[in-house]
Amino acid sequence: MQLMAAAPVDLSRVHVVVPNFKKRLSGVTSTIIQLVPLQAKQIGIATLGPGLPDHLPKLRWWQVPGLLRRPQGAPLRVWHARRNPEMLAGVVLRDAFRAPLKLVFTSASQRHHTRWTTFLIRRMDAVIATSRKTAAYLDVPNTVVMHGIDTDRFHPPADRAEAARELSLDPNRLHVGCFGRIRHQKGTDLFVDAMIELLPRHPQWSAVVAGRATTEHKGFETGLRERVEKAGLADRILFVGEHTDIERWYRPLSLFIAPQRWEGFGLTPLEAMASGVPVVATDVGAFSELIEDGLTGTLIARDDLGAMVAAAERWMGDETKRKEAMAAARARTLALFKLDGEAQRLGGIYASILYGG
Repeated sequence: MQLMAAAPVDLSRVHVVVPNFKKRLSGVTSTIIQLVPLQAKQIGIATLGPGLPDHLPKLRWWQVPGLLRRPQGAPLRVWHARRNPEMLAGVVLRDAFRAPLKLVFTSASQRHHTRWTTFLIRRMDAVIATSRKTAAYLDVPNTVVMHGIDTDRFHPPADRAEAARELSLDPNRLHVGCFGRIRHQKGTDLFVDAMIELLPRHPQWSAVVAGRATTEHKGFETGLRERVEKAGLADRILFVGEHTDIERWYRPLSLFIAPQRWEGFGLTPLEAMASGVPVVATDVGAFSELIEDGLTGTLIARDDLGAMVAAAERWMGDETKRKEAMAAARARTLALFKLDGEAQRLGGIYASILYGG
């Protein structure tokens, strides 16, 4: 179904502005795309900036001067930034142009902030952390609101073999997946090396790498493909590219591996768990707060190929444990990580800022 472009936004009814100043798709952009339609059911909200689909409520650049006026029904607006340039724009609007704004920043970073970022964060009216690990790197009061997942979009298949067949995967094999950008930071090489070691011992399994390498990482991807070819596994370690319907690629999986060396939050384990897939994940990002170790998956040290091989092999060789984990993963996601739960928690923060409620 083709989504129609949203009607022009009435700025006077917008109480929350979500700036997005990055054209290239990223995890932050993906979060905005998923959240805003749900938030729009609760509050007057609009995005501002490039790189977002037309069906989202959007302010145009010529409407920005209108932010200097108060909206209808509230004494001010919330400006919800997720990146440094967006924080800076909010500070300029509020402090230089006296726009009636309260500034909110969501931080996903798990590292010490630069002086510039710290300077901007300290000028926010409210700060949100996406995990407890992230909160530990903030030196200002903050509220933890973890990301959620669309559990209607990401769900288990009625039949995994049929889900594989629909994607031209071998329906007679079991599949282990690794999805996301193909680059060193994401640990794609660790996944490929683990599969080169494991697949010869597990002839019923194949591996799927979904995602793309940007220009600067094309050589990295080429090297991985050459290693797969040399191992004689090009028909069992499949590079399927980037897909907008990525939810369909989780459904044939019986195991997912998140091999990242570094991550801010990391949604792929949640996407897998919502699809009823157990996850082997490195202990980075929010993964330790998403996965129940031993029940919905296994946590391993980052950059540890041996640990990855051992953990994956335990799951690959134990069908009973996999089936139990499939049910547990879906149940945990439904209980704790639904997207509308994230939208509701953000709505509560907005209400407190706007109306003192």
